[in-house]
Amino acid sequence: MGTEGALVGGRYRLDQPIGRGRAGIVWLAYDTLLHRTVATKRMYVQPGLDGAHNEQAVAAATQEGRAATRVLHNCAITVYDVVRDGPDAWLVMEFVPSRNMADFLGEHGTLTPEQTAFLGIQLASALAAAHRAGILHRGLEPRNVLLADDGGVKVTDIGITGPGPNPAFRPPEVAGGAPPDHAADVFALGGTLYQAVEGVPPFGEHGTGPLRQPQRAGQLTGALLKMLREDPLNRPTLNDSITAFQAITQGRQTAFIPPTAPALPTVPVVRPIPLPAQQQPMPPQRPAVVATLSPTRIRQIILATLAVFVAAAIGIGVTQLFFL
Repeated sequence: MGTEGALVGGRYRLDQPIGRGRAGIVWLAYDTLLHRTVATKRMYVQPGLDGAHNEQAVAAATQEGRAATRVLHNCAITVYDVVRDGPDAWLVMEFVPSRNMADFLGEHGTLTPEQTAFLGIQLASALAAAHRAGILHRGLEPRNVLLADDGGVKVTDIGITGPGPNPAFRPPEVAGGAPPDHAADVFALGGTLYQAVEGVPPFGEHGTGPLRQPQRAGQLTGALLKMLREDPLNRPTLNDSITAFQAITQGRQTAFIPPTAPALPTVPVVRPIPLPAQQQPMPPQRPAVVATLSPTRIRQIILATLAVFVAAAIGIGVTQLFFL
């Protein structure tokens, strides 16, 4: 199980517990060969197995740990080594002063949509790097997202099965018995980001309730709902999600309109049917004003016009007399 001062694998001296997750206790340790501080964790093996089955489980966990060493990304915890120590296998990782996101949210509350979108870029990039290395996370949740003291973000437990995914972030197809795939990691990432901005899991603590419509996600709402789609074939890729998160952080994302909102009515555009040149209708003539005037109004216009002419004639006469 591990005790302070114990030497794991004849090399890693345990110092003190620094975290506890669903898969066990994480220890601060010292690498006596390379003289550096590391983090170590005894890999989870289902309890109660007999000798042969326990050995198979330890061998499978060791294989997972060795595969995890292939994931290299600045937002993913680097796995240095996997060592056998008696009946146990221990994972040896880089040590990053940090706290897990679940504890952070419990103490400080939710993140803003912009902060969550930035977090999403980091996490999705790390998962994409793992996928390129042929590794699925299979259990992403807030507890294995580390918020480093220096402001960085780290994903841990990539490719490590442990006791299985947290039900609150488990994709429905995995809950139904299907093996996880890339789309399962997208769903778990969507649920993790949902909790970051909303403060609760999207489908409740047990993952079996109806989807709670986001209340705080703002412009992030559309991206989250796409990642949380029930059908894995309809979920976006990690790269698509990164593009959406980048648009939000750069202010290029418009407000999300829920799909249940009534659509605006569409007004059909009626276009005239063109006629042959010889059949083109003549432009309408503007009706004569006189035709719409009453007899009284006609007399008033005639008298006003005569008055103008008389005044002009008088003016001309006066001008001629002035210059004589």
